Amino acid sequence: MERLQKVLARAGVASRRKCEELILAGRVSVDGETVTQLGAKVDPSRQRIAVDGVPIALEQPVVLVLNKPVAYLSTVSDPLGRRTVMQLLPPIRERVYPVGRLDYDTSGLLLFTNDGELTQRLLHPSREIEKVYRVSVRGIVDRETRRALMEGVELEDGVTAPAKVEVLRQADGEDGVAVVHLAIHEGRNRQVRRMFERLGLPVLRLKRIAFGPVSLGHLKTGEWRVLTPDEWVALYQAAGMTPPPYRRPTIRRESERKATARSSSRERNSRRD
Repeated sequence: MERLQKVLARAGVASRRKCEELILAGRVSVDGETVTQLGAKVDPSRQRIAVDGVPIALEQPVVLVLNKPVAYLSTVSDPLGRRTVMQLLPPIRERVYPVGRLDYDTSGLLLFTNDGELTQRLLHPSREIEKVYRVSVRGIVDRETRRALMEGVELEDGVTAPAKVEVLRQADGEDGVAVVHLAIHEGRNRQVRRMFERLGLPVLRLKRIAFGPVSLGHLKTGEWRVLTPDEWVALYQAAGMTPPPYRRPTIRRESERKATARSSSRERNSRRD
């Protein structure tokens, strides 16, 4: 028997915290009866679990890596019709979601998975999972700047945790461009940009090149790949979880794609009505 919110997260419904909200809102049922208690335990192999009346399916976990371009939103959908990272993924059967976000004007490594518990653990501050960024800034990254980054920069929402700093290219002058590798384990909104701007160094370009044990490598902008078996094990271990059996995502057949497209079209039309 497992906690209901854990089963929902493992099925790719949402993060565990979001699944808890669904339960409390009375949107989850077990064997036809609404369940609103977070401590409820279920047997997903024997019981019928549904969200808003739709039965869940326990998918096997998959993880994808995308080299996100700028000018894409790190969301599943956008009510304004703007481009999202989901449009760059292959047509797979598993319902994957971004692990965290990259800003609209930030590029680089973005993970996707249908494992809600993995997502929650990777993003939880207590895990202190390191993210590495390649940052191009206007100005000189001098000794005082490096010290400030390594000791913590005071922002409006508090002092940042110590960062690791490597200067790859120094600017010739105040109007020149310096390139830095910055490793942090926090995930505040627009944190890297705010850190450098607080130190008087406007960010010209920002790209995430690593998330924990997973690196971008030679993956081209806009392209995706699956984790290698070694990355799979290392990522789950970094999250403090026992790695499940390694799996590649399942590509949909053409007939499935057309059926999904028709279903999405009907759903959009029903919303207009």
